[in-house]
Order: sequence, then structure tokens, then C-alpha cells
Amino acid sequence: MDTSGGLGPPPTGRERLATELRKLRDIAGVSGRELAHRIGISQSKVSRIESGAVVPSLPEVTAWGKELGVSVETQARLTGMTEAAYNEVHPWGAAVRLGNLQEGVQEHESTATRIAVFQPSVVPGLLQIAGYAQRVIALFHRQYSETDQAAEIASRLDRQLALYDTNRHFDFLVTEAALRWRPGPAQLLIAQLERIMSIGSLENVSIGLIPLSAQATTLTTHGFVLYEGEHQDSWVTVETIHADMKVAAPEHVEIYRSRWSLLRRMALFDADAQDFMGGIIDDLRSAPVQ
Repeated sequence: MDTSGGLGPPPTGRERLATELRKLRDIAGVSGRELAHRIGISQSKVSRIESGAVVPSLPEVTAWGKELGVSVETQARLTGMTEAAYNEVHPWGAAVRLGNLQEGVQEHESTATRIAVFQPSVVPGLLQIAGYAQRVIALFHRQYSETDQAAEIASRLDRQLALYDTNRHFDFLVTEAALRWRPGPAQLLIAQLERIMSIGSLENVSIGLIPLSAQATTLTTHGFVLYEGEHQDSWVTVETIHADMKVAAPEHVEIYRSRWSLLRRMALFDADAQDFMGGIIDDLRSAPVQ
């Protein structure tokens, strides 16, 4: 947590909630073990809540306050903090100014054992080659310095090392529109698509391609990433033009999990996906040079 007078990023909603819950327990003089017993959760979960690693459910926060004898006003404040922690919005501008845009993404990825990415408009960052990433980052029209933009590209590529960790699983669903979108010359896009085919050979990576001709099973207007962590923790991130939104409320995460299943029904996998990708590459190679 930052205490450097504003030099670092402000604490997140979950960090503020964690600090408050830990402070209330300390003031009450109740041990983590005793509190865990009273509210019916494990001592390790109490520790994860107080470290900010896990956002407690609203019933758990209500029980936490009740067992510590907090006032009605304090309980209402805890409820508001919990709701805010479940749905956080992080404007891109602040992250760009601090030079840590990719660090936040990498933090999500490093704590998840399964990552499911749906992308309808662009090749996912974890699959991008350097030249493609460079052009995509430039097209976001964010206020980078040259040094920061170079660091952003390097960090995006560094994140891809996680793909080779066989203890983690990565699922991608990418639409045909995203595969055909060209941020640069046809040869750049061909190299990018060949990279996707290569990554798809990894045993812990699944890549599904959704053709434009597929019978629609659902409507999803934006991309999202579903993270499944240890201890059954799950959350979703959604990128908008102005900010990154994190969704952790279980009922909302379940909506995205259900939507993922519907999208998956439209996708091609394995040999069918390879053949489909090969067809797009052939189209690019036969198109007039522009």
C-alpha cells in the first residue's frame, strides 16, 4: 500500500477494505483465529482478506462487523466499501502517467491459474508479436512518451512468458473480425496469425476461433478476461476506452462465465481452427498489395 505522499498509485478498493477490516479487528483485540471461528471461515481466509488478496463476501463483512461490535454507521461504511471493492474502475490515464499499465494486467495474470480471454476486435495481448503490439498500442491514442511506449511493448511481450508455465491454463476465443483487422501491412498480420497457430500447439493453451458465418448463440459487445484463481477466487476485467474495470461480485462473474460457455459453442478448435486460420492467411497472401 502506498504511503509515499502520492508518488505511487492510490490504494485499490480491496486494499482500503482490507486495511479497515484489519484495523477494526486490532482495535477489538480479537485474534485472527478467534474471528475466523466466530464467523465460520478459515484462519487462512482471514489472513487473505486482511492482506487484500481476497475480497470477502458481503455476508462475511456483515458478520465481521457484528462479531467485533462495530457501530451501525461503521457497518454501513463497510458495506459500501465492500460493494466498491467488487466493482473497481481504473482510468488508463492514471496508469499511463505512473508508467505501470502492463504491471496491473500482469498482477492479475500472475495470481490466476486459469485465464479465459474473449476478444472480438483485436488479437489478445498475450498472443501479440512485437510489431503488431507496437501498432496496437499506438492506436490506443494514449499520452505516452517514447520511453514509456517502448517499455509498454516490452512489458506486454514479457507477460507472454506465462504461456509456457504448464501449471496454468489459457483459453482464448477470438473472432474472425479480430483476426482480419489490420493495424499494419498484410505481411505483419500474416506473421501475427502464424504466431497464434504456433502458440496453439502448447498443451496448456486452447485457442478457439469464431467465424463470422457461425450461428450466433449470444451477443457480446465487448471483450473480457475471466480469471480463475487459487482458493476458488474468480474475477473479470473489462477494457473500455477510458478505463479498465474489474468485476469480482460472484453473481456478476457467473454472468461472464455463462457468456463464455455460449461463445465457445460458436468456435472452431484444433484442426478446424488451423484450417480456418490457414484460409485467412491465404486470403491475405492473394490480396493486392496496398
